[in-house]
Amino acid sequence: MDKELYLSCYRHSLSHILAKAVIELYGDTVQYAIGPQIADGFYYDFLLPRPVTTDDFKTIEDKMREIIKRRETWVRKEVSKEEALSIFKNQKYKTELINDLPEDELITVYETGDDFIDLCRGPHVESSQDLMNAAFQIKSVSGSYWRGDEKRDQLTRIYVFAFPDKKALKDHLNLLKEAMERDHKKLGPELGLVMFHETAPGMPYWLPRGWCTYNALLDYWRQEHLLHGYQEISGPVLSEKQLWVTSGHWDHYKEGMFIVNIDENTTYAIKPMNCPNAINVFRSCQRSYKELPLRFSQTDVIHRREKSGQLNGLFRVQEFHQDDAHIFVTDDQIENEISDIMDIAKKIYSTFGLSYSAELSTRPENFMGDIELWNQAEASLKKILDNKLGEGNYEVNEGDGAFYGPKIDLKMKDCLGREWQMGTIQLDFQLPLNFDLKYVASDGSQKMPVLIHRAIFGSLERFIGILIEHFKGQFPFWLSPKQVGIVPIRPENNEYAKKVADLLYQNRIRYEVDYSDENMKVKIKQYKLMRDPYIIVLGDREAEENTVSINIRGSQKNLQNVPLDTFIRMCLDMNRNYSLELLTELPE
Repeated sequence: MDKELYLSCYRHSLSHILAKAVIELYGDTVQYAIGPQIADGFYYDFLLPRPVTTDDFKTIEDKMREIIKRRETWVRKEVSKEEALSIFKNQKYKTELINDLPEDELITVYETGDDFIDLCRGPHVESSQDLMNAAFQIKSVSGSYWRGDEKRDQLTRIYVFAFPDKKALKDHLNLLKEAMERDHKKLGPELGLVMFHETAPGMPYWLPRGWCTYNALLDYWRQEHLLHGYQEISGPVLSEKQLWVTSGHWDHYKEGMFIVNIDENTTYAIKPMNCPNAINVFRSCQRSYKELPLRFSQTDVIHRREKSGQLNGLFRVQEFHQDDAHIFVTDDQIENEISDIMDIAKKIYSTFGLSYSAELSTRPENFMGDIELWNQAEASLKKILDNKLGEGNYEVNEGDGAFYGPKIDLKMKDCLGREWQMGTIQLDFQLPLNFDLKYVASDGSQKMPVLIHRAIFGSLERFIGILIEHFKGQFPFWLSPKQVGIVPIRPENNEYAKKVADLLYQNRIRYEVDYSDENMKVKIKQYKLMRDPYIIVLGDREAEENTVSINIRGSQKNLQNVPLDTFIRMCLDMNRNYSLELLTELPE
């Protein structure tokens, strides 16, 4: 049995054990609904005579273990629709599910012992004895609506972690604990990086320290793109409706847009995409084949409407900055250009120690344009991926392309093993057609360019949220909000501290300094709480010898009496090389 089927079988079986335990504890009036497997266990929905609290968790878990120890046999039965309705005549949710099935549907039920039966496709264990080594723990209880409909019954949903053995459960709980300690929604405000306010849901406020990190990330992004011939532009956030009608967004993405009605005849929309900006810049003058590939990059703010329940810190927002680029190419430039984009992505992700994989997303049901152009676009992207990564070394996600073209999605994993959708490369034959884009070809004729949409970070907000958690707030030196905390031991050392601060400023090294007469240990503690990479302590000896003494983040090791020019060189080297690791030794 493969791993997924193994986990599914055990988790589905344990969900039946939970249902049986709840009925034994809460009585025969319990209505039990559904109990599917989820990523780390399962849940089951119930209509109960009284609420379940955290005080009940152990009682329910103990009852589940008691039931498992009975080593009851599990029996699978195929029944008719009429028989199923008779079996579950007192269970209204099961009855509804059965009534929704086609008349000729194969219906199966599973008996656990002589006193519990559930409606389920299976598979399940043959005996409760098979669950003796399984490890489980109730995670939480929440409210849920029957079939997700807020007008229907509100049920009690019991979530349970479930794993094949105690070690696997313990490892998972440790991972969750680590994830909680890294949670950017907690670290963001604590480290003065980002905050939210109820008057602008899903629209982050960047705090001073967070804006330092944001700009450091953006500076790095700009330098990399300059090397590859990109030209940065910026465009309006608000545009008249007709622009979005022409682009196709009005028909395909209107529900995700913020609409502004100026008067009865004039409607504007806040941009959810940057594409029309780049297109208008392209067609602002006559273009020649000699200019192609023409690469416009852009990091303007965009807005996309989300349901309030889907908002999630920096990971799911309504306002964000996307590191867009729109590249206008000829047909025969496509392969080289996308190859170059993938090289940029590889370089940028590796700078953060992140690995990535690729996924090809093909034509969706609501596609726009000629199906032949779609076939041509998909064939082009597949050829590129085959050449770049090798056949079989990427996933194909059928039907998940954008409405205007197929795409390559770049997914990366963080230090907790979580996969994130980040970069995207979208090949577009449709928008150039919609906007009647032309360039003058080498033979003097007018030809239509191909448009490549692409992003590396995707949303800068989400990417920074990922980095906060990936690095646990301890950013690499070059990305840290403040790179050096300066601690003069006594007020008499403030003059030398000012000299050091001025030198750091001249070299564009971000610092903070405390000139107060507060105790030295208090100053150091504050900078440590803020995860400053280096804390330099300045006393009489340092001032006399033109040196600094360095406390290194995450290390018990201190570097004493380091020449000031050597320290500056260390900082510049890490900024210049975008180093992941802090220097802990003096350069030779």
